[in-house]
Amino acid sequence: MNPLERKSLVGLASLYAFRMIGLFMLLPVLALYAGQYSGSSAFLVGLALGVYGLTQGVFQIPLGFLSDRIGRKPVIVGGMLMFLAGSLLAAMTDSMWGLIAGRAMQGAGAVASTIMALLSDLTTEQNRTKAMAAVGGSIGISFAVSMILGPVLANQWGLSGLFWIAAALSVIGIAVLILFIPTPSTHVHNAEAEAVPNMFGQLLRDGELLRLNLGIGVLHFAQMASWVAVPVLLEQSLHFPRSDHWMIYLGAMGLSFLCMLPFIILAETRRKMKPVFIAAVLVLGIGELLLGSGITHRWVFIFGLFVFFMGFNLLEATLPSLVSKSAPAGGRGTAMGIYSTSQFLGAFLGGVTGGYIAHQYGYEQVFWLAAGLILLWLIVALTMKKPRHLKSLVVSLQPGEHIVASDFVGKVPGVFDVVIIPEHRLAYFKIDRDLFSNEPMEAILGRPLD
Repeated sequence: MNPLERKSLVGLASLYAFRMIGLFMLLPVLALYAGQYSGSSAFLVGLALGVYGLTQGVFQIPLGFLSDRIGRKPVIVGGMLMFLAGSLLAAMTDSMWGLIAGRAMQGAGAVASTIMALLSDLTTEQNRTKAMAAVGGSIGISFAVSMILGPVLANQWGLSGLFWIAAALSVIGIAVLILFIPTPSTHVHNAEAEAVPNMFGQLLRDGELLRLNLGIGVLHFAQMASWVAVPVLLEQSLHFPRSDHWMIYLGAMGLSFLCMLPFIILAETRRKMKPVFIAAVLVLGIGELLLGSGITHRWVFIFGLFVFFMGFNLLEATLPSLVSKSAPAGGRGTAMGIYSTSQFLGAFLGGVTGGYIAHQYGYEQVFWLAAGLILLWLIVALTMKKPRHLKSLVVSLQPGEHIVASDFVGKVPGVFDVVIIPEHRLAYFKIDRDLFSNEPMEAILGRPLD
């Protein structure tokens, strides 16, 4: 990468991480501190946890399209200002409904896809995939950091302190965007990173993608529902002081990261994606069962947390890869947009439903509900096809150059799908790297690949 690309990557990854930390720090502590707010109940705790998913799911794709019209930076600044306003409202309120409104506003600043689109504009084709993977990796790091920071900082400054910190992070993020991130001279439409409106119908009918969208929805349903119950049970049933919760999360999550790495390597390098994926869904369900049966047994519950985190983190790593492999040529951006919306709506439904179940029937039932949904997901996942390990290749067309898909599919070894977008002068290929080489394609094009 050249210095401009590195600067853009570091700045945008930081901006992405600031927003994620501001959202995720609340997960392990909101249920513990919500009693300080008027009108608090388990149901409203669940709503406060999950409502950001509703607004983020509603606004993320429209804001992405808006950024195509008015530019990336204005949309990102506007989204971060909305996040700032929501954080300030939640920091200053003393009621649960004020807290819920603040969280909803945080989610409405849904600029994740626009950040990725700006990164696409600021990187060359050769470095774009690596840059996006790096930003994607910042999500996992942000989640892990948030699980530790949330309990530590809330113990010092309370729940309002976390929102003040989220507000400060959003201000820093806006400053980074304005002062350090270059403004691209041109908008590079990249269907691997951005949604394409006329592809929504096709991808919403795709059976393999539907299974994956269902999966990410259930995964985040289970996560958000569990956060209604886990912190409260750690303190009230298992008698761990809230000041020590960060150590439990650090141990369980840190060990789960180490244990999952061999399986990720196995899935990708040995092409064992489906068995690893199925095993991860099963592990996630076992984690929920252990949590549900361990509410009076410390070590069973903590082991359940480890098992849950292992399944969750492994699925968070493999699901986007499966979406990329299953999406047609030129459809990755659209597929990921639908996938992200399913994720956010799953988080919303998990928070609301988990809060309702905890309020009406008790915290233990939240884990049984999550385990039941994961079982249904497991049954659906067993019917998925073995994924082909295909990669995307984007070729820029030269002025006046005309090609057709039939020139490549079946004629160039390793090419399985082609979509050509003449107005953007781009051709998108799905290829098997083990079978593909540049020479046959270059012979058809009559020139070297970019």
